[in-house]
Amino acid sequence: MKQPLVSGVDGSESSLRAVDWAADEAALHGLPLRLVYACGWEQYEGAALALTLGRPSEQAVAGRIAEYAAERVHRRRPQVDVSVEVMPEDAVIALLHEGGRAEALITGDRGRGGFTGLLLGSVGLAVAARAPCPVVVVRGDKAGIEGGHGRILLGVGEPEGGSAAVRFAFREAGARGCELDAVRAWRCPSHTRADPRRTVSEHLYHKECAATLIDEATAAAVKDHPAVRLRSAAVEGAAAKVLVRRSAAADLIVVGAHRRRGHLGLQLGRIAHALLHHADCPVAVVPLAPCSETPPTSLPER
Repeated sequence: MKQPLVSGVDGSESSLRAVDWAADEAALHGLPLRLVYACGWEQYEGAALALTLGRPSEQAVAGRIAEYAAERVHRRRPQVDVSVEVMPEDAVIALLHEGGRAEALITGDRGRGGFTGLLLGSVGLAVAARAPCPVVVVRGDKAGIEGGHGRILLGVGEPEGGSAAVRFAFREAGARGCELDAVRAWRCPSHTRADPRRTVSEHLYHKECAATLIDEATAAAVKDHPAVRLRSAAVEGAAAKVLVRRSAAADLIVVGAHRRRGHLGLQLGRIAHALLHHADCPVAVVPLAPCSETPPTSLPER
């Protein structure tokens, strides 16, 4: 059986955009789609109190929202096999559990209860940081979300363990029939920049090193996906700024995320964190190493 894509639903506009994106992705890859509404409200107040107050329980409201999202998928991509489930759990906990048997998790960039001033909701950030499978946070402008650029952007990190993100990016580019833009940012050490006599040679050296890293990181995937049009770019500058800037011309940006063994806190590096808050297109965060922790049964204390 194919593992499904899993998309979190909460009724917000952000989550419905994520559902639409997930429906397109499921159709593109021939995967089933599972919609999950996770809510722990009744754990605190209970369904009986809701009925006493004369209002529908959160579970009933959640069920209607989830069914509406499923109907939305049917209208958009009738060929996709879609299922729904309402889970009486915290959203982060539920999605992390689902991630253990999912091809990928897909979330919006804000929840219905989030503060409008925040660039990324707490659920999306926590799931992207800790999920055992790739996580796509659907954000950005209309062209990026709807795939109007015909380009996938891959941030090439360090060679060790980075193959999962590279394979993910090549699969996406191959399925979409679009160009893959593999980018590695580089910078000269500050003491070198201060010495004009060494500037030119040092710049050339660091640029060539970055280009070599791209070639090494993509070599195996190039053989496996010969039809993918690959464009490599070694770009001077801070990696986060370079990738955020180039995301304006991409339909999806793919980066890797290392896991820290046994650590329950946020595990994202600065580059992934910056992209999740500022990219102009959906962001895929791909785990680069097996995650040693098991999905939690409760949230860590703050």
